[in-house]
Amino acid sequence: MLERRLFFHVDWLLLAAVLLLTGIGAAMIYSTTYDVIRGQVGPQFRTQLYAIALGLGAMAVCLVIDYRMLADRALAIFALVTASLVYVLFFGFVAGGSRRWIDLGPMNLQPSEFARMALALVLAMYFTENRRGAMRWQELSTAAVFLAVLAGLISRQPDLGTAVTLVPVYLGAAYATGMRLKVLAIAALVAVLAAPFAWSYALEDYQKERIQTFWDPEQDARGAGYQQIQARITVGSGGLTGKGYLQGTQGQYKFLPVAHNDFIYSVLAEELGFAGVLVTLALYLFVILRSIEAARLSADRVGACLVVAIISGFSFQVIYNITMSAGLAPVKGLTLPLMSYGGSAIIASLASFGLILNVRMRRFTN
Repeated sequence: MLERRLFFHVDWLLLAAVLLLTGIGAAMIYSTTYDVIRGQVGPQFRTQLYAIALGLGAMAVCLVIDYRMLADRALAIFALVTASLVYVLFFGFVAGGSRRWIDLGPMNLQPSEFARMALALVLAMYFTENRRGAMRWQELSTAAVFLAVLAGLISRQPDLGTAVTLVPVYLGAAYATGMRLKVLAIAALVAVLAAPFAWSYALEDYQKERIQTFWDPEQDARGAGYQQIQARITVGSGGLTGKGYLQGTQGQYKFLPVAHNDFIYSVLAEELGFAGVLVTLALYLFVILRSIEAARLSADRVGACLVVAIISGFSFQVIYNITMSAGLAPVKGLTLPLMSYGGSAIIASLASFGLILNVRMRRFTN
C-alpha cells in the first residue's frame, strides 16, 4: 500500500498533463453535444463527468496498490476480463449493430476497454519471470496466445478497431524485454504478405468499403465517404486561431456525425484552430515521453515492461485517431484517449495512467 514517503515521488507533471487533456476533452464534449436551439447541453456531458470521477477513483486504486502485486495477480485479472468478454458475446447490450456492453442499469460497461491493461499486466508478468537474455520465438509465440484470446473475442463483437490496439501493447511489451528489431521487421513483412489474404477472407464488406472510401471519399460523398469529407472540412475550417469555443459550425450544427466520440479532435481543430491543435499535440507528446521516462527509471523489468506496453497502445490510438480526423487514415471506430466520449474508455485510460504513476513513484523501492 501507499506509504507517506512515496507520496513525494508522484510525478505531478504527468498527472497534471493527463488531467488537463481529460479536462479539454470534457470541454469539447460539452461543445459538441450542446443544443443551440434549446440552449442546453446533452446527457453525454454529464455521463462523461460521472465516468471521469470513477476513473479518478480507479487511478487512485492503481496508484496505491503496488504494481508488482497486481502483476502477480495478472492471470486472475486476465481471466476476469476474458470472462467479461465471453459474457458480452452472449448477453451483452446491443447498440449500433454491435454487442459490446454489459448493462449495469445506470451505465453500460465495455469490457474491451480494459483488455489493453489486462494484456499489459499479463505480458509484464510472463516476459519478465525467470528469464534472461534475448527473446526467443517460443516465448513470443506463447505470449501471443494471450493476445489472440482477447483480440479474437473483441473482434467477434464486432470491434476490430479495439482488437487492433492490442497489437502495439504486445509489441511494446516484447520489445521492452528483449525482442530484437529484426523480429519486428519480419513480423511487418509477414503482415504485408498476409494483407491480400486478410482482404479476401478476414475483412467484412463494410471494412473493405471504409478502406476503399479512404482512397476516394468522393465516390460515395453522401454515404460511406460522408464522415471523412466532413472531418476534413471541420479540421480545415478552424484556421490559425479557430472559430471560438461553442462557435464551430460543423460540430454545433451536427454536420459531422459522432463528433463527441471518434471525431472530437476535428471539432477541437475547428473551434481552437491550429494553435489549439499544437497545444493538445504538445500535451500528448509530453505524456508519452514522460511515460517512457518512467519506464527507463523503473526499479525492475516488470515495471518497465508494464509502462512500455501501456504507452504503446495509448500512442497508437492517439496517432491513428488524429490522422483519421485529418483524413489521412481510413475511418475506424477508434476514440481519442482521455478526450473522446466514453465512460469505460476514460475509466480504463485513467486507471492505466495510475499504473504508470505507480511504477515511477516506486522507482526507489526494492
